[in-house]
Amino acid sequence: MLDAYVIEEIKRREAERQKQDRARPVLEIPVSPEADEDDRKSERDDGSRPGEVVQIEL
Repeated sequence: MLDAYVIEEIKRREAERQKQDRARPVLEIPVSPEADEDDRKSERDDGSRPGEVVQIEL
């Protein structure tokens, strides 16, 4: 009897959680093409080449 109660309680809570998730509004953050281009430009212009190792002597 207790096992059935626990299983039903878990199902009820999961259904409640899914209902809350569906009710929650989803809003995507707009990203300007300029910002994306600036990010890619900074990655290319950092002065290093892919696969290059930098050694710093102390």
